[in-house]
Amino acid sequence: MISHVVLKLYVTGHDPATDRAADVLRSHCEAIVPTTVDMEVIDILESPEIAEANRILATPTLIKEVPPPIRKVIGDISDVDRVVKFLGIPNGGPVAPEGEGSE
Repeated sequence: MISHVVLKLYVTGHDPATDRAADVLRSHCEAIVPTTVDMEVIDILESPEIAEANRILATPTLIKEVPPPIRKVIGDISDVDRVVKFLGIPNGGPVAPEGEGSE
């Protein structure tokens, strides 16, 4: 089982819509996966050096860093089910340990 998910959401300015999207995404992940979800919201206007170092060219950009592989969603994240599926966050069932693939 995955016990920890690390997400980073890069945005341009904080507004109610951004905060709501981040809250919905975090809640959704926690509801479908018995895990800890750490989500950092990074405003590139406040921290342009972080955006540059991570090659963020557009916002919003959502990155799943843990568990591997790293996956990115650039643009609309309002369809949370679709975003979570694309990120490869399992639906609460057992997953192969890191390094093992299914054949």
